[in-house]
Amino acid sequence: MLKVRVITAALLLAVFLAALYWLPRAGWIVFVAAVLALAAWEWGGLSGLSAPGRVFYAAAIAAAAAVAASTRLQAAQTFPEHTWMYIAAAAFWLLLAPLWLWKRPAFASAPMPLLAGVVSLVPCAAAMSELRTAGPGTLLAVMAVPWVSDIAAYFAGSRFGKHKLAPAISPGKTWEGVYGALAAVTVYAIAWLAVGGPRPEMLREVRFGALWFVILLLALAVAGVVGDLLESQLKRQAGVKDSGTLLPGHGGVLDRIDALLPVLPLAALAFLK
Repeated sequence: MLKVRVITAALLLAVFLAALYWLPRAGWIVFVAAVLALAAWEWGGLSGLSAPGRVFYAAAIAAAAAVAASTRLQAAQTFPEHTWMYIAAAAFWLLLAPLWLWKRPAFASAPMPLLAGVVSLVPCAAAMSELRTAGPGTLLAVMAVPWVSDIAAYFAGSRFGKHKLAPAISPGKTWEGVYGALAAVTVYAIAWLAVGGPRPEMLREVRFGALWFVILLLALAVAGVVGDLLESQLKRQAGVKDSGTLLPGHGGVLDRIDALLPVLPLAALAFLK
């Protein structure tokens, strides 16, 4: 199983990097919309939609994602008009999602989970577009935060894990894994600063700006954990192990981007003017 996971991950990374660096702007918009359409199809399934409902939901999310991703590319000064979208996503992930995980409501119908999918997926599309416009390296560096966190959490949890993080939601996650993830992201943040990577302008001139940058990346890592847990809660409520079966060894598309859903809009608020 590990070999299959590694091969699939390598192929996914190759496809993503090719799209990130070689696709023209229009091609990138199509790519982003397609990925989020697949994620929306899976989100609709976890929310209890029938096949026709999932098709409609995925198509609607794809259309909204394409619009959100294309607006910034057509006019370089539209970010202030998009700020509300990132603020809405931030409010959801920092306030409502933790409450959702704490209360763990049993939804009898799909409207609330589906609305949560809109607030999660569409701002992610806008952020993927705007951060790429700021520079492919910026988007890649931000996306690497939950990747580093996830890999470190897996190995730290496997080696040292004893205390469950959220046993009723995701029994495999441990506090030791979280500590390992935060340690790895701290090292990643220091390396980012050492090589002169992009940094939010608001942190360049403040006192202890480097320290605040490390704290920012740690906050993004924590947000990624919340995204992971929320998707786990949706899967538990739906009674499934994975969001889909498209990616051998990894499950579905949503299983691979769950941590990115909160990270990218929050990073857009921090990194973009």
